Amino acid sequence: MRELIILGTASQVPTRTRNHNGYFLRWDEEGFLFDPGEGTQRQMTLAGVAATDLTRVCVTHFHGDHCFGLPGVFSRLALDQVKHPVHCHFPGSGAPLFDRLCWTWPEFRRQVLREEPAFGERAVLASTPTSPFGTLEAIRLSHGVDSFGYRITEPDGRRMLPEKLAAAGVRGPQIGELQREGEIPVNGRVVTLDEVSAPRPGQVFAFVMDTRLCQGVYELAANADMLVIESTFLTSEAALAAEHGHLTARQAATVAEECGVRTLVLTHFSQRYTDPSLFEREARAVYTGELCVAEDLMRIPFPKRAAD
Repeated sequence: MRELIILGTASQVPTRTRNHNGYFLRWDEEGFLFDPGEGTQRQMTLAGVAATDLTRVCVTHFHGDHCFGLPGVFSRLALDQVKHPVHCHFPGSGAPLFDRLCWTWPEFRRQVLREEPAFGERAVLASTPTSPFGTLEAIRLSHGVDSFGYRITEPDGRRMLPEKLAAAGVRGPQIGELQREGEIPVNGRVVTLDEVSAPRPGQVFAFVMDTRLCQGVYELAANADMLVIESTFLTSEAALAAEHGHLTARQAATVAEECGVRTLVLTHFSQRYTDPSLFEREARAVYTGELCVAEDLMRIPFPKRAAD
């Protein structure tokens, strides 16, 4: 099962209807928590996300609306006696800040948290074949402090074709053996994996928060099946957005259109706006794919594979 659960959609100041940031991506057996702002622990409860669901925490940068929820989330993990490793990714320059946000539970931190910060312009934080989900990369963005976006890339695979399996006489445990070995003998001849399967492109998820337009935004968004991206301002405040290191809804949507994004999720809205339709209207003027203007506690199914 793959889905995105929106825990919060506000930017610097939460509102009556929008909590601070928080995004939970359920990716098969993995659970990614992105940018847990203040109140994330409560939002997880409302959304039905258990502490045991978390396997990775990814922080783009250390502004409060993206990280002040960490102490509560870590306390909940400790309280619920989570035993499995929880990998924590964040800008390496922010290590002292991360230390302050998780100092309360030193024994839990030592036993459970795996601190794996990002450095440089681009960092590979997990990769196949050791990673069960594929590759996790952090790519530098342009903000007032060190900031990284995240990109999950599933490796390409193959989809088994039942009718061709039956015609070749491959059945039961032979199917798994064929997937592992690439070819097996069946009824006096060799059946290859290519004969009974078709290419299955891997899926891509991209997460872009506080940044002005830069090369990193495009690298993260390239051919993503789902892009979650900040759209703090509307075009009327484009100069303010650039000054403070943010994007407008039109800029985010233009990136998505140019990069071939299939599903675009706009979020991180300034408290000055109360009408979400303004963001939809601005984005729809330039973007032709699946569009979602995020709301708190919304659940967004991950798009089906392009080849399915």
